[in-house]
Amino acid sequence: MPDSLALDPRDRGGLQQPMLIARDLRKHFPVKGSGNKSVQAVDGVSFTVDKGETLGIVGESGCGKSTLARLLLHLVMPDSGELIFDGDAVGVPDGIAVHELRRQVQMVFQDSYSSLNPRMPIRDSVAFGPFVQGKKKDEARHIARDMLRRVGLDPSLFGPRYPHELSGGQKQRVNIARALATAPRMVILDEPVSALDKSIEAQVLNLLRALKRQFNLTYIFISHDLNVVQYLSDRVLVMYLGRVVEIGPIEAIFERPLHPYTRALLASRPSMDPARRIEEPPISGDPPNPIDPPSGCRFHTRCPFAETVCETTDPALGTWQGLQSHVAACHMRDPLSGHSLSGHA
Repeated sequence: MPDSLALDPRDRGGLQQPMLIARDLRKHFPVKGSGNKSVQAVDGVSFTVDKGETLGIVGESGCGKSTLARLLLHLVMPDSGELIFDGDAVGVPDGIAVHELRRQVQMVFQDSYSSLNPRMPIRDSVAFGPFVQGKKKDEARHIARDMLRRVGLDPSLFGPRYPHELSGGQKQRVNIARALATAPRMVILDEPVSALDKSIEAQVLNLLRALKRQFNLTYIFISHDLNVVQYLSDRVLVMYLGRVVEIGPIEAIFERPLHPYTRALLASRPSMDPARRIEEPPISGDPPNPIDPPSGCRFHTRCPFAETVCETTDPALGTWQGLQSHVAACHMRDPLSGHSLSGHA
């Protein structure tokens, strides 16, 4: 973790204070004509992000990753829960206002094309953030040129161009430059390389690592690609059907996964070794309907170790102490749960 983070004049609590704390975030989307039922997109998610780290968030499509990202910036308003940014509660009278939060936290979206204004030259798209935050037009354009240069794009060549004149990788570099132009402390990256081919993906990932060091950034990196998450992240948070099922350091998650769902995700990765072909799917069936999720553990309908306690009782995630803590919401990890494999799995 970079020591220079402590020199940031916006740093209020020092390196020991987390950059972001999320407590029991919930977001349910009402479904018309369903009798007051809702899609439980995010249902009680809690985690911390320390200064200078990269927290990876993984899970199947529809598990709530992107909704969670939007909740963190209040692009979608949470139904309940609390966000604390560098010691200040977000959106409360004595805390930090949402517009002030957005000065310090930026987001890079998955769809690089629709994120850019098709009628605005690249240089103006990147300069727009500094301009609306009070910079003069010339100063904002100077920042834009510098940021384009830092992401590997010649500002004299690419600045006057429009989004349709750029490749997918170039557009994503522009989005990264635009996010960094406002000098944020944290960047939320929502599937930033999923639409790119592998050679360009590797370039963008290396760029993100380099920029993190240059600007002393904190990342939240959302992806369904476990190899990408392993390459970039310090810790991993695993989501399933709107809830956190496991969180821990990257090495622990990939070498000693505690939750059956995490094991299944890791086992589903394709292998380059022809002798290690996957003959049977590591996980079967589709995720349950988020409008009417199962009782107890939400994974029990697909879990090979499910017992009666899994169907009736919701497992607790437990509490973590520090960055090296590794916990999972599974009855097999609780010696008092009554599961036949508790303490042995």
